[in-house]
Amino acid sequence: MRLTAENTAIVLDSTADLPDAAERFPNWRVVPLHVRFGDETFRDGVDLGPDAFYERLRASPAPPATAQPSPGEFLDCYRALDGYERILSLHVSARVSGTFASAETAAEEIGGGRVRVVDTETASASIGMLALAIQRRLGRGTSDEELDGLAERYKRERGLLFTVETLEYLLRGGRIGKARALAGTLLNVKPILSIEDGEVVPVKRVRGDARALAELVDGLDAATEDGPELRLAIAHAAAPERAADLERRVRERRPNAELELVVSLGAVIGTHAGPGTVAVFWYRDDARGLDD
Repeated sequence: MRLTAENTAIVLDSTADLPDAAERFPNWRVVPLHVRFGDETFRDGVDLGPDAFYERLRASPAPPATAQPSPGEFLDCYRALDGYERILSLHVSARVSGTFASAETAAEEIGGGRVRVVDTETASASIGMLALAIQRRLGRGTSDEELDGLAERYKRERGLLFTVETLEYLLRGGRIGKARALAGTLLNVKPILSIEDGEVVPVKRVRGDARALAELVDGLDAATEDGPELRLAIAHAAAPERAADLERRVRERRPNAELELVVSLGAVIGTHAGPGTVAVFWYRDDARGLDD
């Protein structure tokens, strides 16, 4: 079967931080996760956008709780896409969320192999970058086999680095992974973190915001070469000035790369990362959308 943008849909969850995905591409959809403040529950990116979320987060006496979509919510989304022969459903790391499992349950209900669910082993703009790479291939026609190969190569080769204002949010949300070793040692020190095999891992510690941003760009510099095939993204949590500073540094260091996305971390990722977080993501993809 030849897959195209006309016969293949892409479904993301809201941790991809692309609430306007369906406006970007008519074959894209987003299934939101949930965030709960006390007795109030909101759909991430639908009922509660980033600005309103961070305002609530700062004022809340207790941290919000997050929850994955139910299989029924995915099922409703998949059934609404009945005009598409294939659905590719790309989701946040299964090691930190049950979202992938919910999507798999719904896909099994649909049956016939029509829905292919992918554990991206990552989060935020990194999910969106994989979706964009898939969309490029759909634009010229592709196959299940090529997209399977792309997804596996993406998991191996994509890179990301981020820094948080404090480890408090990762700790209390239980999403800190191997970076737990840094807890309690970070007075006036900024952690540089990454995600490996779907888990947050420590990279190093530096002093001060400026040094942290410089370290993110140095990490990008060490891992990549400039060129139009280099795809980049930036994400931030209520830190537009830090994100703008990071973007300036990235553009200076990689002037020929394509900055595909600059996104705000939504309520679910923001719950666990916390305000002040900034991140840079990268992936090398041939401009023609062809795999090696």
